[in-house]
Amino acid sequence: MAVGSASWSFTEDDFGAITQSLQRFLHDSNARCALLVDRTGQLIATVGEQPTFDPTAFATLTAADFSANDQLAKLIGETDFNSLFHQGEKESMYLADVARRVILVIIFDNRTTLGLVRLKLKSTIDELTRLFTQVFERGASGPSTPSILAGADDEIDKLFQ
Repeated sequence: MAVGSASWSFTEDDFGAITQSLQRFLHDSNARCALLVDRTGQLIATVGEQPTFDPTAFATLTAADFSANDQLAKLIGETDFNSLFHQGEKESMYLADVARRVILVIIFDNRTTLGLVRLKLKSTIDELTRLFTQVFERGASGPSTPSILAGADDEIDKLFQ
């Protein structure tokens, strides 16, 4: 699937399944927080402990970080890096690609290890990829129910005739 900002949205059921998957991961890994960010820098969801920073600004920087690292990957002959790890003194974060259009950010501290985060994240990434692929495919095929504005253009044209 191409990287881009094609129009898509998810239902309440989609959001519930995504949130449940992330909550399960956070419980199993003892990580603090998970943020989902689309590749354009828009915050999609935050699960777990609420961040003490501005999550909207963080989402923008996350997308820029991932994009910059994609360019670094190309310089060394790779197509991209599908995950990144940033280690701090007290806090660390692991970023992973989901379905080529979403970035999953996991924030964790010394209550867990990078090894445990990576181990538990594999199945979560697979599940999220499946969920988001369904959302993207549904968005590409158009809405399954008639839009509330269907026919509005025709009605507006009739007003000016």
